[in-house]
Amino acid sequence: MGRTTRRRPRAGRRTAAASIALILAGGGLIAVNSYAAAGEGQGPWPGGGTTQSGTLGAGPVPATVKCPEVANGLPEVPEAARAEVDRELATMDSGITEAYQRFAEEREQIERDPQFVQNAILGPLRSKREAGLDRIAEAIGRITGERPQDLGALAPCTLQTDGADEPGQDGGGEDDQNGGQDGGGQDDQNGDGGQGGNGGQAGNGPEASDFADIRTVSPDVQEPPLLRGASRGTFTTDCGVNANGKFNPDNVIVAPGVSNGAHHMHDYVGNQANDAFASDDDLAAGATTCRDQGDRSTYYWPVLRLQNGAAEDDAQADGGGKDQNVGKILTPSQVTLDFVGNPRGKVTAMPRFLRIITGDAKAFVNGNANANASWSCTGFEDRQLKDKYPICPQGSKVVRSFKFQSCWDGRNADSANHRTHVAFTDASGRCPGGFVPVPQLVQRIVYDVPPPVFGGAEAAVFALDSFPEQLHKPVTDHGDFINVFDEKLMRELVSCLNEGRRCGPGDPAQAPGGDGPEPKDAPATATAAPTGSPAPAPAAPAEQQPEAPARPDAPTADPAPAPADPYEPATPATSAAPATEEPAAERPPAEPAPETPDADRARPEAADAPAEPAAEPAAPDAPADRAAAPSPARSEPATASVRQSPKAPAGTETPAPPTAGGSNIPVPAGEAAPQAVEGGLAETGAQLWPSAAGAVLLIVGVALLRVRTRREGPRHR
Repeated sequence: MGRTTRRRPRAGRRTAAASIALILAGGGLIAVNSYAAAGEGQGPWPGGGTTQSGTLGAGPVPATVKCPEVANGLPEVPEAARAEVDRELATMDSGITEAYQRFAEEREQIERDPQFVQNAILGPLRSKREAGLDRIAEAIGRITGERPQDLGALAPCTLQTDGADEPGQDGGGEDDQNGGQDGGGQDDQNGDGGQGGNGGQAGNGPEASDFADIRTVSPDVQEPPLLRGASRGTFTTDCGVNANGKFNPDNVIVAPGVSNGAHHMHDYVGNQANDAFASDDDLAAGATTCRDQGDRSTYYWPVLRLQNGAAEDDAQADGGGKDQNVGKILTPSQVTLDFVGNPRGKVTAMPRFLRIITGDAKAFVNGNANANASWSCTGFEDRQLKDKYPICPQGSKVVRSFKFQSCWDGRNADSANHRTHVAFTDASGRCPGGFVPVPQLVQRIVYDVPPPVFGGAEAAVFALDSFPEQLHKPVTDHGDFINVFDEKLMRELVSCLNEGRRCGPGDPAQAPGGDGPEPKDAPATATAAPTGSPAPAPAAPAEQQPEAPARPDAPTADPAPAPADPYEPATPATSAAPATEEPAAERPPAEPAPETPDADRARPEAADAPAEPAAEPAAPDAPADRAAAPSPARSEPATASVRQSPKAPAGTETPAPPTAGGSNIPVPAGEAAPQAVEGGLAETGAQLWPSAAGAVLLIVGVALLRVRTRREGPRHR
């Protein structure tokens, strides 16, 4: 008997077709939205990433262009070739800056073409660096007769991604001074941090994760014990706060003869002849802002700016806005320049025109092996930060501190990489083998600056000037010094330290027991010792920062005795009779006092600090009002080396720190963080509605198909 089949009704076929259409539509929406979400923001912005080869893909967010530090990879550079080598190194720095700026400007092109970074940015940058390295090898070979090999390995650059190389971690250099409070590393370098993008009004930082409340940092400052033969004195030089506004983006140490060699603006105090083209003779004849005219040394450091939307008049100039350093340049409220001795023995004179760089302007990509500057707040200087800017409580001011290298090789006033002719002591104060102790410059710069506020109409953050690709990270802070003391004053400085006295330029008495003037207008509560009074065991200033240890792999030896003539190079001693250790003198806590208002020398113990440093003032409910003072007009053009910068108005009260709920600022440990009302999660929810709609259509389609199948069942007999 034959089999017959019942024809399905048209309604059933329509239902099945509709079900299939709903399933396909829903699945398509989900697939398309997922693909868009995966690709959205790929490249150097939140939501995507780029591999080290430059290929875009999901994953960590590239933060910046990273290139090997060529100066650290070169063999010994002969003196006759250094000028040419320095020019090539400065050209390479400019190439990195240009590559980073193009990387930041070509966002749309990079998103359209994943190979654009490698083909159009990193590839050409490598070619330029290979040509520069070839010229460096040629310059060295002309003098030595032997051309260095394998420099080509220093040519390739990559994209440093969020967390790559953990630049906030110890890199074999100075001990971590963060007390374990910052969690290590540079977190969230892609930078939304509550602000979106890379943050900062320069577009490349800083961001909220670059700041830490100083009250959450554990005390971490330790001083080495003073031995019986220690040079215990302190010599203070007063060179002002750069109230006359001398700025330029040159660096006569690293890039002599190259304009804009630093790609960021420097503050200068002391010698006023300093620019990229200044020779030793120019510096010797230059004017000085130092009270004692025998000190014509040059002291310089990157400026600190307030990014509050107000344009500085270098907004279109090299080192300023053209290098993504924006905002009002802040004049320090105090600059203290102290020279101190060695805790193990006597010091010898520094050679004239000795050049010292402390810290690393490229520490964000180089790692912190050479990072040395630290950040703190007045009243809290027993706790120091290296890779975070401090958030100071009300009444406290931001402090930048530098302890310069204090061991000299006894021969050279400079070196090819501007580092190896000087060194740090180890934790006990001992110099490496072959080095002798010299006076140590301890530099302290204080700013009256409001706490940072991210987002909103009151947005304002303070930030260090930096190379653009260093993203204004605090770990890149650094200071530069060229010794231009005259011979008489240098002898007085060395004698002061070795004889355990407290003295400084301009004092009428330099002999032990002499009476020197006290700081002018010192408050009645401040107790500053007379300048020339004997001090067999002076207390270290409360604000003095810990000595940075020497390179961990360097051999050590006891310091050599000072030569008879302090300006004759010393013969380094490799051994000495062991010094008898004596306990460090009892150091009473420094009595806090307001900051000296005038430009006269201010002793560190008289620096301003809250009356009770240990107390944690309660934050107000809302940020204090801030009036963004516009930058005054200046008569010089924006590219001039010297520009006038008005002094901060006296008596300006530091606004109270904003609460966490009002400013996206990290909150102290133990306090509850506010819930986000905007940011990544809210934006993600807004972008997922196509997937949600697709899921609904998919479910409805499957349900209709199942109902249709159940109703029809098998249709054959």
